[in-house]
Amino acid sequence: MATIKSFEDIESWKKAREVCNLVGKIIDEGKFKNSFRLIKQVEGSSGSVMDNIAEGFERGTRAEFIQFLGYAKGSCGELRSQLYRAFDRNFIIEKEFDDLKTLVLQTSGLSQNFITYLQNSEVAGVRKRAALK
Repeated sequence: MATIKSFEDIESWKKAREVCNLVGKIIDEGKFKNSFRLIKQVEGSSGSVMDNIAEGFERGTRAEFIQFLGYAKGSCGELRSQLYRAFDRNFIIEKEFDDLKTLVLQTSGLSQNFITYLQNSEVAGVRKRAALK
C-alpha cells in the first residue's frame, strides 16, 4: 500500500466528500422545504463523516486515526437514518435516497476496511515515529 501523505489521498474521505456535495446540492435545491432542523442534521452528519476522517489522520497516531474512523462510520449511520426520514417525508425521491444510501454505505465500508488495515498494521503514526527519534 502506498504511503498516504494527506487526508485528501484517503479513498473514504474522497467518497465522503462526494456524499457531502450531493447532500448540499439537494439542500440547495430546496427539497427539504422549511425543515431547518433536518437540514442542519443532514448537513452536519454528512460533513462530520469527512471531517472525522481528516481529523483522525491529522492527529498523527494509528490509535487516534482508528478512533476517528469509527466516529466517521457512526456519522454514516446517523446520515443513513436521516435519509430515511427525508425519504419518508417525501423531501427526496427514491432515486436520490438510493444513490445517497449507496454512497454512504460505500464510505462506511471503505472506512471499515481502513480500520481493519490499521489494526493489523505495524505503522504507529507520524507523531509516534517522531517521538521515537
